[in-house]
Amino acid sequence: MQLIETFTTHRLVAVPLQLQHLNELYRMHQNKQVMATLGGVRSDEETRLFILNNLNHWQQYGFGLWVFRDKVNNQFVGRAGLRKTHVADKDEVELAYALMAKFWGKGLATEMGEKILEIGFKLLNLREVVCFTLTTNKASQRVMEKLGFKYEGEIIHADLPHLFYRLIV
Repeated sequence: MQLIETFTTHRLVAVPLQLQHLNELYRMHQNKQVMATLGGVRSDEETRLFILNNLNHWQQYGFGLWVFRDKVNNQFVGRAGLRKTHVADKDEVELAYALMAKFWGKGLATEMGEKILEIGFKLLNLREVVCFTLTTNKASQRVMEKLGFKYEGEIIHADLPHLFYRLIV
């Protein structure tokens, strides 16, 4: 399967997540503010395993997470992409995104999501994608709604209440 490589959005450049991004993800995964809605701070070993699992996902499915950088100054903005997951007792493809706190509130998660969904629906021929977040994460809920996801209900994921959304083409 051919991998979807580098792409750009209006303000960002995306490259597939690689081991070379380890230090940036360490920084992200150690940030309590960023990780508050993503399962909590991760150790260096958990971050390394996160990357290895995502590299395996890329090899198995031909898609996964990308690292996003600002076009102007090449700063690490965050990570986002599509990944297979098991949630609410069903196998799904999830839109996942996480940004460094300094980039919150600038519309970048929506910008990332728009391009990733375009790849998912047009290049990967997906028919639907899900997204979910903690019930307290209002910013992520707004991103999902801006992207056209429809609320389906509450679920328990990782032993915590989440809101579950779906987008069908």
